[in-house]
Amino acid sequence: MNLKKGYMVIGIIVAVIVIFGAMIISSYNSFVNVEENVDQSYAQIENQLQRRLDLIPNLVNTVKGFASHEKEVIASISDARARLAGANTPNEQATANSELSGALSRLLVVVENYPDLKANQQFTQLMDELAGTENRISVARKDYNDQVAVYNKKIKSFPGAMIAGITGFDEKEYFKADPSAQEAPKVDFGGNE
Repeated sequence: MNLKKGYMVIGIIVAVIVIFGAMIISSYNSFVNVEENVDQSYAQIENQLQRRLDLIPNLVNTVKGFASHEKEVIASISDARARLAGANTPNEQATANSELSGALSRLLVVVENYPDLKANQQFTQLMDELAGTENRISVARKDYNDQVAVYNKKIKSFPGAMIAGITGFDEKEYFKADPSAQEAPKVDFGGNE
């Protein structure tokens, strides 16, 4: 009889280990899937930022042809573009993105002084493409932040927190706007003082 009880205890222990192992494997695989969704969403942000970076030289060259003495604005766009290209984390990219958006806003103010430039078909087409890209970037950021929220909730809730700690899954950063983006840009068309 004691031998039967011993086998029963061993059987229960093995069953508990198998069930616990299955839970860990299932949770781990779930974390991998959710983390991959976050990475895929982040890649879409990078894809759209790269698209914008590719459009900007054409836009700058078009403006240069009409407004060659506006070197400061053109230089600020080039500098901001370089900072965005060198950014590696979501927060660095958000800050660099904000700087580039500000530089592009200053460019639009300069453009107001050149009616021939505003009427130029190439410039108009580039501005339309840039506006479309800005919308895509906004959607990609929202999608990324949605995926980060799902992932972070999963690794912070029980029993996910324990399993995430064991398997090395860490919290992800949200793509946050630069604090200066909360202020509306000041636009002066040189008219009223």
